[in-house]
Order: sequence, then C-alpha cells, then structure tokens
Amino acid sequence: MISIELTPRQREILRIVKEQGPITGEKIAELLGLTRATLRPDLAILTMAGYLEARPRVGYFYAGRGENRILLERIRSFKVKDFHAPPIVIFESESVYEAIVRLFLEDVGTLYILDKDRLLAGVVSRKDLLRAALGNKDLTKIPVGVIMTRMPHIYTTTPEESVYDAAKKLIVHEVDSLPVVVPRSGWVGGWEVVGRFTKTTVTRAFLALAEEDEDVSPPGGRVAAEARERSEATDRERGDGRSPR
Repeated sequence: MISIELTPRQREILRIVKEQGPITGEKIAELLGLTRATLRPDLAILTMAGYLEARPRVGYFYAGRGENRILLERIRSFKVKDFHAPPIVIFESESVYEAIVRLFLEDVGTLYILDKDRLLAGVVSRKDLLRAALGNKDLTKIPVGVIMTRMPHIYTTTPEESVYDAAKKLIVHEVDSLPVVVPRSGWVGGWEVVGRFTKTTVTRAFLALAEEDEDVSPPGGRVAAEARERSEATDRERGDGRSPR
C-alpha cells in the first residue's frame, strides 16, 4: 500500500465511508457540502493508496487495510518537541552526593551532566550512583563527572525527531531516557540540552493519540499542550541552577 500523508478532508472521507459504506461518491460529497468534482481527486488518492475500494453501481467500501497505516502515520507525525519534559541537569564538577540528592528531589532516573560551557558532557543513572555509593567513600569529594557515561557514548534525540523514532531508541538501546539536544551555533560537536524524553513521554503521546477524536488542541491534543505548558513554566521558574541555560 502507498504511504501518504492524509489531509483532514481525506480523513473525514475515511470516517464517513467506514461508518456508512458502501456509499456513493455523490452521497459523500453531499455530506461534506462539496461537489462530486471537488471530491474526485481525494477519492482517487484514497483508492490508489488502498484505504478505499470502489465498486461500480455500489459505491465505496472501507478497505480496512489502511487502518494500521493511518495510526502509524499519526504516531510518526508526533514530534519530540511537543511532548518532552524539562531536562534535569547538574554540572560535572558537582559531587556524587549532590547528584544523589538532585535525583531523588526531582524523582527522575537519569541526570544529564553539563560541562563548564553548559553543553552536554554525559549522563548518570540511578545504577551509576548506587555503584558509586557502595563502599566506604566520601561522596561529597567525588565529582559526578568521574562516574558519568561520557559523550559520544550517549544516545540522544532532537526536538524534530518523531516520537516513534525516539521510542525505538529507548527500546533498542535499553535506556531509561534520552537527552533532547540541539547544536550550539558556532560549536563543533557541542550540544545544548533542551529536554528529556522518557517512557512517560511515550505514554503521554499515546494518550494524546487516543483523545484526538474529541480534542482539537494542536498538535497532539490536550495532553501535548499541557506538556508544553509545564515545560515552559518550569524553564521560566528555574533560576536556581537546576536547569542551566
């Protein structure tokens, strides 16, 4: 089946055919308040793509084969930038003790580590901190940069990457979160951290997908809008070093 990006009108045509098929082109046009000639290109595209089947003197049937494709296209259309959470960061010069406190105060599984230029230097997980805490060590004197996983051995995502592709990285690489990064202008290989992508982010995207039929908030519905608002509010409020810019 041909993969295409459906227009709102084409999606509405599919809804009508699925609910009322078999149905003639004239009846579809009447329901949409359009002429048959205006609708003809949309019907041709949907038929060629395998979403609809047309039978002479009967009308259009919903083929069914396109249902999964529609869902996949919607998932692929969701961008990381619409769902990611604010980043939780710490400087590599800060101690392991401070990292442990930050991790539990923020209730996250991973901290992103910044260098002196506020660029991504590494990540540290709960397991890393637990390992460092074993034994009789003074955690206030060990820089978190000593135990972190360093660039370039870090899996990342970008604001423009699809939620689908970012979620695949979580599964394939068996990590709990991905730093959402953008390149810093004028820096070679320098990445600024603008967010975090986690399994909760994926759940939020699926909730947005489920509510699309009853919610017209763009893009991704009310859930995505609320996620963006929380992220923006947190960025405005944090002036205490938890999210250096």
